[in-house]
Amino acid sequence: MENDTTIPRIPGLAQRLVAPLPPPLIGSLAARLMRQAGKSHPELFARLGEHAYKRYEIAPSDLPFVFLMTPDPAAPQLRVLRKGRASWDCRISGSLAALLGMIHGAYDGDALFFSRDITVEGDTAAGLALRNAIDNSEIDLFEEATALLGPLRSRAIPGLTPLVNALERRTGVALRRVEL
Repeated sequence: MENDTTIPRIPGLAQRLVAPLPPPLIGSLAARLMRQAGKSHPELFARLGEHAYKRYEIAPSDLPFVFLMTPDPAAPQLRVLRKGRASWDCRISGSLAALLGMIHGAYDGDALFFSRDITVEGDTAAGLALRNAIDNSEIDLFEEATALLGPLRSRAIPGLTPLVNALERRTGVALRRVEL
């Protein structure tokens, strides 16, 4: 996937299903996922140095809300807000598929930036630090999400893995870390 320059689109049905969900609900789930990733990859937030206290707006262009993240290693925070309601230091925007692909190593962040599939506004040094921290941590959001299931994880993985694999094949969206 890394050399493929065509970024897939999140299916319209998925967008329509997610759009009416209340931001606090999505935010609660996303915050738990971020804390889990920080627990699994403590170097993720620590690597940001002075940029760990910045406010990052992650703005999927194909969804009606944004993720406002402050990756403070001692108390990471993530909120979901409707677009246009956040004050940020660095804003990273692009399609959800491009953002997920960058997190999962399917696409190179620099290539996405230069092709304008993602844009970085505000404190670009903070954006670069975040991108480097994510790259070096090799995060897999599927693994982090299933870790939240605790003891049920081992029972859920056999059923969820084929479903996620089928969704990836059907949509082209990287929902797991890419094996190189």
